[in-house]
Amino acid sequence: MAQVRQLLQVGGPLLGRGLANAGGASTATAAKKNHKRWQSSSISAGDYDLVVVGGGIVGAASAREILLRHPSLKVAILEKEPKLAFHQSGHNSGVIHAGIYYKPGTLKARLCVEGLHLAYKYLDDHKIPYKKSGKLIVATDEKEVKLLEDLQQRGIANKVPDLKMIEGDAIREIEPFCKGIKALHSPHTGIVDWALVTEHYGEDFKHAGGRIYLDYNVTKFSETKEGSADYPVTIHGSRPGQIVRTKNVLTCGGLQSDLLAEKTGCPKDPRIVPFRGEYLLLSKEKQHMVKGNIYPVPDPRFPFLGVHFTPRMDGSIWLGPNAVLALKREGYTWGDINLFELFDALRYPGFMKMASKYIGFGLSEMSKSAFINLQIKALQKYIPDITEYDIQRGPAGVRAQAMDLQGNLVDDFVFDRGVGSGALAKRVLHCRNAPSPGATSSLAIAKMIADKIEGEFSIGK
Repeated sequence: MAQVRQLLQVGGPLLGRGLANAGGASTATAAKKNHKRWQSSSISAGDYDLVVVGGGIVGAASAREILLRHPSLKVAILEKEPKLAFHQSGHNSGVIHAGIYYKPGTLKARLCVEGLHLAYKYLDDHKIPYKKSGKLIVATDEKEVKLLEDLQQRGIANKVPDLKMIEGDAIREIEPFCKGIKALHSPHTGIVDWALVTEHYGEDFKHAGGRIYLDYNVTKFSETKEGSADYPVTIHGSRPGQIVRTKNVLTCGGLQSDLLAEKTGCPKDPRIVPFRGEYLLLSKEKQHMVKGNIYPVPDPRFPFLGVHFTPRMDGSIWLGPNAVLALKREGYTWGDINLFELFDALRYPGFMKMASKYIGFGLSEMSKSAFINLQIKALQKYIPDITEYDIQRGPAGVRAQAMDLQGNLVDDFVFDRGVGSGALAKRVLHCRNAPSPGATSSLAIAKMIADKIEGEFSIGK
């Protein structure tokens, strides 16, 4: 059966290159306290005007925005894990991006720059710690200089604040140990703990009257039986008695987004193929060599960004990441294996086409995962004084990469819903893909999704 689907085009060859969802961002003590406060019993959770499935940063921000606009609504968040931001939103590089890479005029570019300003205001208003550590995108040869100049024009067109091309002594003034011919300097790129930010979104939502149900793994959507006129959709959880009735549903499932969409009759594609990003840690003795974010010039031949230097709020320095196929959707190590999920990814036609196109790149990334010393050469390209004795294995995270049947990485927002006259077609909207940098753009994305929810479900009219 045909599907009513909307693909908001924000294309461009350099979009989405960073494997941002790699890490192990520490979750604040507040998260542990909120776990008990937010946890609801496994019995029927009640009836709602809107239920948001997924407690990552996009789901939490969207639920917050909708309830702030319409405080009389009964809204709930269902999250399958024991706390918010458990996966991508809590396992990322922690960077506040400025919007340099994205094709001018696209939705993705606009949302990133808007999100940057909204994020800093929110962090200031809520006294959430962050650092404007800045960022250098460094060209080390003349070929990269040309690509860097193209990036500068993109950044200017996107109205990235105070973006400047520098060289020579100006590079060394910002990063004394960094080697490069020219560099783009973005002083407003920053770092923050996005898991902590998500927890604050949850607090805002709760204080506005929303309910958050943790440990609620959605297994089924069904049309409510008799007496269903007011709450036509029933959401079933994996535990006995977990039942919620609602008028409308928004899913923001991240690594599970395509599986959630299938539960209401949507097609498999675009498929979520999980890629793990593994970081290295720089030794404490060499941490002084990195002041801010140091990024490479993106190579248009490859789908991911490549090695970069990322300072963290705790003072550590992350190096990387690589990009390898995760052996399960939430697989943070080579030992995390789910044969069903692995087979599902390997047999997807889009993955097979992508793998054949980038087989050399993929084998190289796997080798770097097995032998971390193979990454030294790439690191020394920017900071020559780093040696194999200065690195060790660090945290990792998994990126929910949406992929189409042709093997293309989907960098657009994808919303999906079924067709027909039933409640599952008319009352359930799936956000199947919210492309990187989703954390930076989260408040801007939330505004867009809230607008869409108001239109799709006639809320506030």
